[in-house]
Amino acid sequence: MSSSAMNRSAPTWNDWWVDQLGSSCLIDPDLAHRCRNAPFLLQARPAQRPPQHDWRTWLFMGGRGAGKTRAGAEWTRFAALFGQAGRIALVGPTLGDVREVMVDGPSGLRWIEPDHRPRPVYIAARRRLEWSNGAKAYAFSAEEPERLRGPQFHAAWCDEIGVWAKGEAVWNNLQLGLRLGHRPRCVATTTPRPVPLVQRLVNSDAVVTHARTQDNARYLAPEFVAQMQAIYAGTLLGRQELDGELIEDLAGALWQRSDIARQRVYSLPARFDDLVLAMDPPTTSHSRSDACGIIVAGRAATAGFGERCFILADATVQGAKPADWASRAVALGRDCGVSRIIAEANQGGEMVRTVLESVGCDLPIVLKHARLGKAARAAPVAALYQKGLIAHVGDLRALEDEMCRFGADGFVGSPDRVDALVWAITSLMFGRDGAPRIRQL
Repeated sequence: MSSSAMNRSAPTWNDWWVDQLGSSCLIDPDLAHRCRNAPFLLQARPAQRPPQHDWRTWLFMGGRGAGKTRAGAEWTRFAALFGQAGRIALVGPTLGDVREVMVDGPSGLRWIEPDHRPRPVYIAARRRLEWSNGAKAYAFSAEEPERLRGPQFHAAWCDEIGVWAKGEAVWNNLQLGLRLGHRPRCVATTTPRPVPLVQRLVNSDAVVTHARTQDNARYLAPEFVAQMQAIYAGTLLGRQELDGELIEDLAGALWQRSDIARQRVYSLPARFDDLVLAMDPPTTSHSRSDACGIIVAGRAATAGFGERCFILADATVQGAKPADWASRAVALGRDCGVSRIIAEANQGGEMVRTVLESVGCDLPIVLKHARLGKAARAAPVAALYQKGLIAHVGDLRALEDEMCRFGADGFVGSPDRVDALVWAITSLMFGRDGAPRIRQL
């Protein structure tokens, strides 16, 4: 494509609607969804259709299976084939996600192409998707923000920005590269999570649309929709993952996402003064439903903070047999070089020690018996987060989601990850039986 062609005013989505559909607009939409080659606009719901008028960023937030990927892929296809976008960025949580979801997934760019048209070709060695008209889309991982320094684009499609490991750094570099053509544009599709990047876009001039899982039910397995509604309808998790609501900091919750995000780090201290693995085992030896919370944390002296605690890993496992969760904990403890394994033993008692030793645990095992309730034990730990003394290494999303729901109205479930976290931090940052550690100045 010539530079002059790129600088001409791009057609609008309505222009394409008329050009592609013509009199076929009279087709029954309930029948159109059964036909692979029916134009997408006959099937698309209003939330899936790009905004009209002038915009730079379109944020489409929806529940699981709400049609976000299809909407992002269709807009990107339009930009490549009809919108004069010769260079497009495809950014996903990982390169594998870009390839398996955005390019080759059931709603990906290669598979939405009608049968009578040539499909774009993905060149793995170049991380590049090529259309027959010469337009190209380049794959990028949200784990590598520096790779977006230098390249420039006419358009971008960003998928699942709520789980990007280095969200704001990736987004900033991408925006600086969206500088080609008459009107560079970016589409972001995601299940909403109240991370800084999503909150930033919601509070910006981005155009935001929403969709629920239920809205796309005709394309999903009926049992899936019914089961998810039965289990999660009305819960905070259901509002986020099914209804596509952005659930921000909750009243009553002991932790706030802003406190966690502010102290997040992506590198480890040079050395740790202590490393521990803490566990919150299931309540009985035969439980297959409860999770076994497994958290690795370390304490190190840092400039400006003094002693600080770092949360290195969340290896919580759901529904495992005792031998399986014990083996997982022991292997992780050895790999990380922890000094001891700390386990809550209120329900299981010596069973926990027995199970750990049965899988060959050669690390010291410290059993803890809780004298206070979960919230009372967690409150001093939450205060350390507010003081900036606890840092998460990378994005521990499942742990953080549970932390930021714990204590809030409507919280349901067993906070297995939080319990393990509290034991780990209490051991590292407080003395025996929860007394404050004495530090020499």
